[in-house]
Amino acid sequence: NNPEDAAAGSRKVPFSRELYIEREDFMEEPPKKFFRLSPGKEVRLRWAYFVKCTDVVKDASGNITEIRCTYDPATKGGDAPDGRKVKATLHWVSAKHAVQAEVRMYDHLFVSEDPDNVADPSLDWKSNLNPGSLHVINNAMLEPSLSKSRPGDRFQFERMGYFCVDADTAIERLVFNRTVTLKDQWAKEKIKG
Repeated sequence: NNPEDAAAGSRKVPFSRELYIEREDFMEEPPKKFFRLSPGKEVRLRWAYFVKCTDVVKDASGNITEIRCTYDPATKGGDAPDGRKVKATLHWVSAKHAVQAEVRMYDHLFVSEDPDNVADPSLDWKSNLNPGSLHVINNAMLEPSLSKSRPGDRFQFERMGYFCVDADTAIERLVFNRTVTLKDQWAKEKIKG
């Protein structure tokens, strides 16, 4: 559950023939510094195997619907016995075992760190409200161990932030709220000047 704390216990994560990955983790025609999955490239699946993209399947509109890969069974656990290295590790979930959830991605309520800092003196703090402060993902696919989550339970979703199970959660409908992001937007803004 936490590689830095053995006392946090462990859980089984099922692996299957069909997996889901983040959309951002694949590009059909990647730029030079893109190290995630793309045709002909090999990546590590976190705690699983090395996979290599061999084909891309598209629908009639040209949208990617499936990425076909091969996996190297000798790389179970994420290391290659022949010493070859990959530059990216992807997070994934077994399609067969995934549980569906609503994930509420909260961001800063204001577009400026100081809500009263408005460019036009005739405007008030409301003009600084962030229209993108909430993004709802209705069909997020999560690992099955989260199906037993109860309101108030807390988790880290790797690369996404920290989440709390919302009181709106019911047995047939999981709801997670992001409480803390992993990136500090205001720190980035201060560095920019």
